[in-house]
Amino acid sequence: MTAAASAPDLDTAEPTPTGALSQLIQDALDAGSTLRQLGKVAIDPKTGEKISWQYFQKLVKNPPASAPNPTQIRAIAAAIRKSETRIKEAAAEQWLDYRATELAGYGGTARIILGHLGAMTEQEQKRWLAMIEADERSRRED
Repeated sequence: MTAAASAPDLDTAEPTPTGALSQLIQDALDAGSTLRQLGKVAIDPKTGEKISWQYFQKLVKNPPASAPNPTQIRAIAAAIRKSETRIKEAAAEQWLDYRATELAGYGGTARIILGHLGAMTEQEQKRWLAMIEADERSRRED
């Protein structure tokens, strides 16, 4: 006699985290847009190429193995009314596990310094922080 296999316990299954771009699209859907509406307005302003509502569905339900290409990025941005930069950041986070940060109001020098500090060991960072704090103290004392 064989016993029927039991169904998996769905309550104990780990939830699959939603990727950043998939979440942006889901947020647009939650705000009242439909997949078909997104597909109608998903037009790359540079090339005029369109992406389908099915592509949005795929991004939300079962994202592809590779990130959207630049044409798709621009079309997604147009459809969900987010900047192209924001869509690129979300795609980088979802497919590359890279979180972009932006420094506004600073020149390229600040970015170079931060990149340099980011590559240092924790001990080296502490040394640099101590030097910066000592400089700040001496400026206040003058």
